[in-house]
Amino acid sequence: MRWLATILLAALRIGLAAQTIAPLPPMGWNSYDAYGDSVTEAEVVQNVLWLKERLYPLGWNTIVVDFRWYDRLADGKRAQDPEGICIDSNGRCVPATNRFPSGFKALAGQMHAMGLRFGIHIMRGIPRLAVAGNLPIADSEFTAAQAVLPESDTNRTCAWNRDMFGVDAGCPAGRAWYDSIARQYASWGIDYIKCDDIANLQRGRIYDAAEIEALSTSLRKTGRPIILSISPGETPVNCAPHLKQFVNLWRISGDFWDRWECLDHSFDLFAAWLPDAGPGHWPDGDMIPLGHLSLRNCDVPQDRWTRFTRDEQRTLMTLLAIAPSPLMLGMNLPDNDDWTTQLLTNPEVIAVNQDALALPARRMTGPPVSAETWMKKLSDGGCAVALFNRSNEIAHVSFPWRHLGFPSAPETRDLWGRTNLAAAETYASDLPPHGSVFLRVK
Repeated sequence: MRWLATILLAALRIGLAAQTIAPLPPMGWNSYDAYGDSVTEAEVVQNVLWLKERLYPLGWNTIVVDFRWYDRLADGKRAQDPEGICIDSNGRCVPATNRFPSGFKALAGQMHAMGLRFGIHIMRGIPRLAVAGNLPIADSEFTAAQAVLPESDTNRTCAWNRDMFGVDAGCPAGRAWYDSIARQYASWGIDYIKCDDIANLQRGRIYDAAEIEALSTSLRKTGRPIILSISPGETPVNCAPHLKQFVNLWRISGDFWDRWECLDHSFDLFAAWLPDAGPGHWPDGDMIPLGHLSLRNCDVPQDRWTRFTRDEQRTLMTLLAIAPSPLMLGMNLPDNDDWTTQLLTNPEVIAVNQDALALPARRMTGPPVSAETWMKKLSDGGCAVALFNRSNEIAHVSFPWRHLGFPSAPETRDLWGRTNLAAAETYASDLPPHGSVFLRVK
């Protein structure tokens, strides 16, 4: 009767997921890796059209305009400067019209008409310009100066951005501020909010539990199912119970770029968070830095093709698929070559990430394999198995399947090669440095 229990468990999880925001890891594109704070509406639309034609049929359906869309002076070369910030009469950031002439409500409507979700990046807090002008908070009796944290609070400022002050979420004015921006985003038709500088502990900062709760509560009060993603990490693992209550996605790393050291570290970061992944709450490995990067990004200014080798690219996608992590692409999509496009459109790899059971992987330790082994149960009764070589040398892998709990000669399929392997009691392979193998076993 074990099979019946598995089916009932799957049905229960799917039923719960139907009532959950982000029941499975979101998949889509984010503008930051290619354009920093300088992306324009025309460039967003170009990426949307490419995604719609080639990626949408496989489930890639979320578009996120990353940070400082409210800066009319941003050009990808100029350092962040609050001088160009655009706000309304209630102190709320609005899209710079020279960059987004249609506005976000119209842009969101365009996305929705194509079956896509539209998201934006925001900075934690309230614009310093609103505080300086003591502007009224919309639909309240409060003003911006009443909502801000005191100067003595280490969470008042961001270490790397001067646009905002932190909000005192414990006072009525602070909660009114978050209510006001949540209503604004809902009125635009926003489906996804990425809130930055809210889980990054620097220079005496503490975990921003009160602001996280205030933003989350305000978004829920709108009645619109808006995914809440927080950034950047490394988010403290001991905050998992609070995160799962108020947040849908949380960054487990600092900014992730195309260096092996970043990818190698991600194995250990994901392993620490695996017990906390599930419907509605996903540890997030950050954007995927493949393809053409940094076209205009003053934070990482080198215009280039990804520095990851092809083996490393497959290893990254395998790790993100099996963990599972949200899949948010960072490259300029229209520049993708055939090899990169094929990497992103392998339906069997994506199916592991989007499996209906929504279970996290398990990282196996110790013998019998020389490479690192991760396993994930799938809704059809099978298992995904990933073998990773994190070393700089070729790793020879050889082990009997029964050592991993499988039948002596299970059905085995190579997911990247999309081919069935000959039945055998022992699996053997040579993995190149930083390489991997991704298998489905049943």
